[in-house]
Amino acid sequence: MHQEDVSEAFSKALKKMEHYCAYQERCPKEVLGKLGSTQLTQEAIDHIMVHLTREGYLDEARFAKSYVLGKFRIKKWGKKRLVNELRQRDIATYHIKAALREIPEKDYLETFGEQAQKRWDSLREPVWAKKKRKFITFLLYRGWENDLVHGKWNELRDTHNSSKG
Repeated sequence: MHQEDVSEAFSKALKKMEHYCAYQERCPKEVLGKLGSTQLTQEAIDHIMVHLTREGYLDEARFAKSYVLGKFRIKKWGKKRLVNELRQRDIATYHIKAALREIPEKDYLETFGEQAQKRWDSLREPVWAKKKRKFITFLLYRGWENDLVHGKWNELRDTHNSSKG
């Protein structure tokens, strides 16, 4: 490649990545993955990453907060799932913890309660052992903590049994 071709490829990639990051919050791993499919040198990729960070297109803390609040509000994920998803994206533990603190505890517990009740009401399983497994598996998969899930199971089971008695 000639110098002007390299320069043009760099400029094109830079503009493309600016647009990519401006469209939606991105984590560095996503951007690096996108850049890895280009013909750019590692040095050029490094320059683009520095530029995106310096100019505010790429911000790991902002990404973590946006991701946590979005997935919590829309998909109703618990903290364990949120942490695992962010770790897969190589987000620093510091940013993960800060992002999780953005979820008000009251909202977190209310959302958990709503999800647990919704699942409980949807289960038409007559066998208690199967009902318990389905209830617990559903909530654990979505990242809710063991103690919350098992505590809610016991509460709903006891409420159900006492209302029958």
